[in-house]
Amino acid sequence: MHYRTLGRTGLKISVIGVGTWQFGGEWGKEFTPAEVDAILGAAGDAGINFLDTAECYGDHLSERLIGAALAGRRDRWIVATKFGHHFHEPFQRADLFEPEAVVKQLDDSLRALRTDYVDLLQCHSAKDEQFRTAGLWETLLTQKARGKVRHLGISISPNTNLYQTDRAALVGAESIQVVYNRLQREPEETVFPSCRRQNLGVLARVPLASGFLSGKYKPGATFAATDVREAWMKKDRDLKLAEVERLAATEVPAGVPMARWALAWCLRHPAVTAVIPGCKSPDQVRDNAAAADLVAPAS
Repeated sequence: MHYRTLGRTGLKISVIGVGTWQFGGEWGKEFTPAEVDAILGAAGDAGINFLDTAECYGDHLSERLIGAALAGRRDRWIVATKFGHHFHEPFQRADLFEPEAVVKQLDDSLRALRTDYVDLLQCHSAKDEQFRTAGLWETLLTQKARGKVRHLGISISPNTNLYQTDRAALVGAESIQVVYNRLQREPEETVFPSCRRQNLGVLARVPLASGFLSGKYKPGATFAATDVREAWMKKDRDLKLAEVERLAATEVPAGVPMARWALAWCLRHPAVTAVIPGCKSPDQVRDNAAAADLVAPAS
């Protein structure tokens, strides 16, 4: 495993992290505590020390499963979570960016994670007017001063959101999380240059394009009704899968698993600190970790 410093935070994080939306039950599978413990155990054994979750991956469900799995080994992990949305039922959330609501979300996250601090708290896919909510960033800095949060970040949406990226340092944020993968390269144009100017860490989410860059799916593939890829991603799914077939034939080196290639491809961009792919089993997390072998260590 290789490690890089997350922008100005000073945090040394593994270039392969663990994304945990799947633990909330919206990817066609419900996870038991034993399964999550096994996945995070395999991640730790592979040298992974960073995981990313959110308040709305289930109603703090992902966080609760993580909290149970990390009991007794919290100090080995750099834990990132988010605020801004309240889970009602699968694929339905309510936006919550008022300062008092954000503090409650943070406190609920700390209880779920069984910890008294998070290493990175991220503003989660806020609209620009929500990002500007009166008192929001002042409240977050107060929570940081109280030790409940070590660092602040912004998880932007859409992945071209330069407005929030450009204002990260001004509000005290030190990292940007953004959708970035071989099929979605838009951040390269303006977001990544802004991150480099401000020395912001960059977390590439959805680095496998929701599993499409795993190479397992062909055009015409369908998913369970409980899978987010069926609920939210039907519109251009076949177009993306056709492009994946082209990439497999023209860009992926012979003998290299497509998923490993796709993760390493993201990490070759000089702005990217780490990728945070999801995983559903210990074998998948080990396969993801192996992508680090295709990346040169930091100089």
